[in-house]
Amino acid sequence: MNKDIRSIQTTVVLVEPIGPLNLGSVARLCANFGVQELRLVSPRCDPADPEARRMAVHGVAMLEQAKQFSCLLDAVADCHRVIASSGRLDHGNIPLQTPEQAVSWLLESMGAAPVALVFGREDRGLTNEELQLAQRVLTLHSSHGYPSLNLSHAVAIVLHELQRCKGQGTLREGQSAWPDPASPRQLDACLTDAQDLLLEVGFLLSHTAQARMAKVRGLLQRAAVRPEEVALLRGMVRQLRWAIHSRHS
Repeated sequence: MNKDIRSIQTTVVLVEPIGPLNLGSVARLCANFGVQELRLVSPRCDPADPEARRMAVHGVAMLEQAKQFSCLLDAVADCHRVIASSGRLDHGNIPLQTPEQAVSWLLESMGAAPVALVFGREDRGLTNEELQLAQRVLTLHSSHGYPSLNLSHAVAIVLHELQRCKGQGTLREGQSAWPDPASPRQLDACLTDAQDLLLEVGFLLSHTAQARMAKVRGLLQRAAVRPEEVALLRGMVRQLRWAIHSRHS
């Protein structure tokens, strides 16, 4: 299948950005690389700060139109393909990909929903829980001795790789375009229902539930489960709960 990838709607998401200089620089990069939308999760600086506007140059409109959210899950709720960036060494068992691998997967999107690139805090990046909301996590080719890059520098590298791949115009020969996986919100709702049921029947214990469900989330993320498959799983969970309650009523 020959698919034009230049029309894919790209969203950059910044989680709790601290510095107005960095925020303005990212807005400029969004304009440089044709990003459609900038989203901010609980920003710790004001997008209207004069320093942010000065650094944005011709990207001021991105700052003015940036949407704000209280949590990452809400910020990527409508995005069916989500990549997060990690520069931390303590990312647990979360698989990491190169920018080339992650961006190529992002551009295989067949849906009309936007795709998202998520970047964390300047001082401590994204938590493992936040990384797990993304279907792919990338790490940049930096020194192991000091892997964490400045926020705007990391955004520049990833957007450059995205634009390079988009410049090819179509999926490469032999590269498959798979249906988009379920959105982070759909998967999160399903896993919340499943966790409640598994706690109720004693399969999970409250003090280990989060860690064990993180493994289930990772399994489903790697499987790239589709929206209709998540709906099926959630339906099974709800039916099991109904059956258990009916038996004991």
